[in-house]
Amino acid sequence: MYHQIGFLPLTRALIAAAAICVLVLFARSAASILAPTLLALFIAVIATPPLRWLRGKGMPKYLAVLLILLVLVDITSLVALTTTSELEALREGLPSYQERLLLLSDEFGRWLEFLGIDRSRAALRDLISPAAASQFIYVALTNASSTLATGLLVLLIVAFILVEAPSLPAKLQAAFSMTGEGEERLRQIFNSINRYMLIKLITSLGTGICIWIWLRIFGIEYAVALAVAAVLFNFIPIVGNIFMAVPAVLIALVQANLSTALLVTLGYVVVNGIIGNVVEPRLMGRKLGISSVVVLLSLLFWGWVFGPIGLFLSVPLTMVLAVALNASPHTRPMAIMLGSDVARAEASDRKLVREETAVGGDQS
Repeated sequence: MYHQIGFLPLTRALIAAAAICVLVLFARSAASILAPTLLALFIAVIATPPLRWLRGKGMPKYLAVLLILLVLVDITSLVALTTTSELEALREGLPSYQERLLLLSDEFGRWLEFLGIDRSRAALRDLISPAAASQFIYVALTNASSTLATGLLVLLIVAFILVEAPSLPAKLQAAFSMTGEGEERLRQIFNSINRYMLIKLITSLGTGICIWIWLRIFGIEYAVALAVAAVLFNFIPIVGNIFMAVPAVLIALVQANLSTALLVTLGYVVVNGIIGNVVEPRLMGRKLGISSVVVLLSLLFWGWVFGPIGLFLSVPLTMVLAVALNASPHTRPMAIMLGSDVARAEASDRKLVREETAVGGDQS
């Protein structure tokens, strides 16, 4: 006869924490495999609605998947070729910017020392290093082949996921005997990811277009590469808006003058202030229900686990985690802490209590 062993709440919490730590360490050690796979999974989720639309028009499955892959390859190739060519031009023209950059940093350091900040010139000379910028561009260009190989691997995984997508619900039903509630929860995850990526894609493209127009107005070179960087950095929450502006301001400073650099900075502040700090938070907060503090912490956590890919996928991964935690009464408090809408959490909890009461009444 077997007896069920009961654990104190503290003991259960410690066991759960230990299991989570083991899973996190495993994910971090296998990041080279898991990160491209997760990226491919999220791309496949985004590509599933177009695939269904093409299948609804009568297109065969493999032809629809091939068409989607060709579109993805064309877009990626166009962005990669444009960015690589402009980075190569920037690397070749960087020596001509060194003298002016050093002169400007020296003048700014003298001004700071005049204000009473000692050793400012030496600190700025170490901080603004043309050699470090040249090394960064060289590393980016030399790693282009490995990035291309990773991209091809991601596209290959996307292709297999899309081919298997129509049979996935039946497989899940047969493997885990999913109930209607489980299927609804899985559909909620897919819908949330699609909605988030759609919002982020639209706002990122809008940011890139606005930045490109603003840079072209002032005649700043490498505007296309800087606009592509703005699109990519906009997928990184909170800090991405800062990182996208730094190279553009420095290029404007060495190509033109201080007033132009200030105007470029103003353009980034206005664009990010309207799109990044007004439009996105309202959409993300109301439709996705993730707290701003949780977004920042998830950025640090997933970036530590999966590297650069984790930075881009921090919010979708947190959304999936929140929905998964909300599935069990024991983990629902953590899901509530991840959210930003207390009223919605209370309503969801009341709904769950009504469902459990109804099930108990039916069983009696």
